[in-house]
Amino acid sequence: MGTPDVSVLVAVYNTMPYLRTCLDSLIGQSLGLDRLEVIAVDDGSTDGGGDVLDQYAERYPDQVRVFHQPNSGGPAVPSNIALDHARGRYVFFIGADDFLGVEALERLVDAADRWGSDVVLGRMVGTNKRYVHQEVYAETRERIGLFDSALPWALSNTKLFRRELLERHGLRFRTDMPMGSDQPFTLQACYHAAKISVLADDEYYYAVKRDNAQNITYASNFEERLRCAEELVSFVAGLIEPGSRRDAVLLRHFSWEVAKLLRAEFLELAADAQQRVQGRIRALARAHLTDGILAAMAPALRLRLTVARDAELERLRELIGQQAANSLPEVVVEDDRWYACYVGFRDPSLGYPDEWYDITGQAAKVMAGMDATGLEWGRDASGARALGVTARSRWMALADIGTTVRVSLGGVAGATSVEPDESGMVVRTDFVIDRLLGEAAANGGRQAVTTHVTAPMGTGSALLRASRGLAAPRILAWRGLRCYFVSPIINRKGQVVVAIAPVTPRRVLARLSRIWPPGGK
Repeated sequence: MGTPDVSVLVAVYNTMPYLRTCLDSLIGQSLGLDRLEVIAVDDGSTDGGGDVLDQYAERYPDQVRVFHQPNSGGPAVPSNIALDHARGRYVFFIGADDFLGVEALERLVDAADRWGSDVVLGRMVGTNKRYVHQEVYAETRERIGLFDSALPWALSNTKLFRRELLERHGLRFRTDMPMGSDQPFTLQACYHAAKISVLADDEYYYAVKRDNAQNITYASNFEERLRCAEELVSFVAGLIEPGSRRDAVLLRHFSWEVAKLLRAEFLELAADAQQRVQGRIRALARAHLTDGILAAMAPALRLRLTVARDAELERLRELIGQQAANSLPEVVVEDDRWYACYVGFRDPSLGYPDEWYDITGQAAKVMAGMDATGLEWGRDASGARALGVTARSRWMALADIGTTVRVSLGGVAGATSVEPDESGMVVRTDFVIDRLLGEAAANGGRQAVTTHVTAPMGTGSALLRASRGLAAPRILAWRGLRCYFVSPIINRKGQVVVAIAPVTPRRVLARLSRIWPPGGK
């Protein structure tokens, strides 16, 4: 076999049964077996994955090479071993629980050859609710920059790399990082690359979240994630000179790896552990969290990190609790501007500007967020049978400035009235049952109740929330010759939903079979 066009490198540790799908997607590539080699390193798997690799190596001896070793504790060591044995002009890394589109490698190699690219990204998508940041894949581009694009938000190693670039700079994975070791590797490769390209015209790479959520990204513990964040920030600071280019990369690490440590799970740590975590994050922020990064950061994350940097632990706990809540804290309205009173608002000891707390652009959506207080069957003003939905908003009293409220259920707008009470507004809506059934497809379906607010500062919508104890009975309703079950329910997310199902002979028989004979055996 001559020099392959691409070496696909796979670090394998306990990824059955996903491993077979991964390997099949490689063997089935349109690139052709004569242009491909697969180098898989079994990192001490205990689930039979090593035997599966040997089966593929026996079946495809010219394409698949397998190496076995004791478990090393992370993907860095097996990835380095695979890279040491690679012979292809390009290398491509794939997670052993992920898989490729059929034409992925052929199109990636073609683009790299045509454009002279050192690194090529193919659009990556998540499966089984795996999150993949999509901004960098907005369009196909022959050239993107590391510092003026969304590339810092896509630093996994799941890309096509020119092997000569990696060898020229001696790039390998950090073996002292059990997780996140691909990010310094990818960052260095992109930093040294003469050209980076992206293909967004198809789905090239499918990133799988396992059903047992045991991907290393999801299974890692808090301490490992904190150390990973520290290592990444320090690595970037050592690689890139201070200024806007460094800020462009550190924006990602502070927004993602660092800020995610200060979410609700932080409150579950012991007090001494919280103190240690805040101290280490404070040190990172004081050393590297520049004004440029703060200016570009999402408001909620900016506040979280600056409070961690500047305030005592109790105030950080309070802020995390405020941000984790389903509703806003108190709101101040001045000169048609809305300010959320999160920790630090107009606190002279912190000196944060009011702009950090300004939620005027979100005010209409905030006002649309209401809690249902009643569900009942009755009659509307015309006497038609209707589902009555009562909701309450604590914000409406703040916005008696030409604000209008509309409540809908699927494509049906209800007849809505709004009345003030002692500390907010009560919103009452009637949905005529005949109109709901007219919107239902022949097979029925589920629709959520949505509130819509139009105010001088904009418009906003939100799904109506409710406590699980709120309920209205299921009823039978006719429309023409068809009969339906109509069930107002509260779903697992605490949202008000109406389920409509046609009554069919099969449903009737199934129901009778559950209740007949009475007390049956």
